[in-house]
Amino acid sequence: MKEATGELNMTIVVAMLVAALASFFYFSIWPKIGQSQNTDCQRAVCEKKPETKGEHAGQVKCTVKDKDGTVKNEVWCKYKG
Repeated sequence: MKEATGELNMTIVVAMLVAALASFFYFSIWPKIGQSQNTDCQRAVCEKKPETKGEHAGQVKCTVKDKDGTVKNEVWCKYKG
């Protein structure tokens, strides 16, 4: 019985560590990843019509430029109308 109690305690400790790591990722790292994409979409110049088929359906191709006018990168953003 003592062995079963020890295994249960270790299972609880491991579950709490996994929950702590998952919450750290969700609240700390994930917003930074998504924020750079949103910032690029806010500053980008986008095409007029969204894609209707394929992997980018409902999105438009946008170009992000630096202050001097050179193309920084191209991103796919949600079509906002």
